[in-house]
Amino acid sequence: MNRRSFLTGTAAFGAIAAWPALARTEQKNTSDGKGVVVSTSKLIPPAKGRIPVAVAVSEGATVIDFAGPWDVFVSVMMPELGPTMADQMPFELFMVSDKLDPVTVEGGMKIVPQYTFANMPACKVAVIGAQRGSEKMQEWLRKIAPTADVTMSVCTGVTQLAKAGLLAGKSATIHHDFYDSFAKDYPNIDVRRGVRFVENEKISTSGGETCGIDLALRVVERYFGRKVAERTAVFVEHQGKGWMI
Repeated sequence: MNRRSFLTGTAAFGAIAAWPALARTEQKNTSDGKGVVVSTSKLIPPAKGRIPVAVAVSEGATVIDFAGPWDVFVSVMMPELGPTMADQMPFELFMVSDKLDPVTVEGGMKIVPQYTFANMPACKVAVIGAQRGSEKMQEWLRKIAPTADVTMSVCTGVTQLAKAGLLAGKSATIHHDFYDSFAKDYPNIDVRRGVRFVENEKISTSGGETCGIDLALRVVERYFGRKVAERTAVFVEHQGKGWMI
């Protein structure tokens, strides 16, 4: 579900009179630190072909949650891989959803997915941002997570992974507005606060909004090393260092 939709009806809207205390709490909890590695492994790109990245979208998806990582992955350029642009771009991205119908995301933007969860090709990276989600999405996550190199969530997209049963006994993070509610709803998940992302070997989760950019850069680094990730960060003019471990 869209992060802003989650805010509707929360205690924050009934706490205006307590604004100073609320502000202090939010300042303490914001995801302003760095990423945390719980367990990891180097990612090995295929000997031939590109790395398929599936970006899941459903109604109300927060645009930066999928557009930020999308832009990171399509901006990776490696001249050493070959003479053409196609050779030099190691990631291949596509949108996937329940149906092929246009999906209305945050602010009324329309996204036309290229595949459904039922007919999409195999992927090595999956990106799940804040959105409404569905049982079909959760079924798909359970199917692809064991064979994907990385299944990564951004913001409240982590709830889709939790509903799919992929985070039990693991560490994870979420947008700072939802630390408490997420911890209450999923007591079997170790919620890390004040971090940009939490990296497990095959599943990684990030805080909200721009934290997804940091996590995507970290995935680039795991595949191709620090220099390639730094070059990508410079190209997209991302000055944050939260992705550097």
